Amino acid sequence: MSEDASPSSGGETLSTDAGATASVARPIARPAVAPDFAPDFERDSRLRDLERQVIEAAVTLGRRLRARGWLVACAESCTGGLVCRALTEIGGSSEWFERGFITYSNAAKADQLGVQALTLQAHGAVSEPVALEMAEGALARSRAQLALSITGIAGPGGASPGKPVGTVCFGWASIGEASRTETVRFAGDRAVVRGLAALHGLRQACDRLSEQEPEPGSSPKD
Repeated sequence: MSEDASPSSGGETLSTDAGATASVARPIARPAVAPDFAPDFERDSRLRDLERQVIEAAVTLGRRLRARGWLVACAESCTGGLVCRALTEIGGSSEWFERGFITYSNAAKADQLGVQALTLQAHGAVSEPVALEMAEGALARSRAQLALSITGIAGPGGASPGKPVGTVCFGWASIGEASRTETVRFAGDRAVVRGLAALHGLRQACDRLSEQEPEPGSSPKD
């Protein structure tokens, strides 16, 4: 007798012509979905729309990089590779995407990007000075002409005084131009914050390219 057909599962015992018995399992009533676990269709729709916008921003950045003959490198922490993924979702992305650094821990930021221990101690990983060193480190450690960095608190934990969940710091560095940083506070859960951060980083990189005139001889690094 199988477990599903056992009397303990709420089945019904029937007599057969041979005098033996058989159990017929009754359908198990399914409990109603609790409100806390009900599908959030509005949130899911927002995330799909956000993903679409991120890909569109990546396409725009890719086109501008290709037109200039530039490559981009990314240094990501809280977004965990979302920007790199968006840039490489597009066919032919090897024409503009050089490499990505996923530096989630402080040790990774120091080892892979050269972020100074003093900077981390003085300002914390989520800070503009660290975002600046991440972007400049990615630029120096790649063959790219443009680099962007993202470090933040996606939540639900990790907040500290003056740095609530949703705080994200950005850095952009490029050849022939002063580096720039910015801090933005996004509202939403972890997935939303990460998506909005990736979108902002890409859009600002696009704006940076549109503001700059092509540099003579600014071909990909040797």
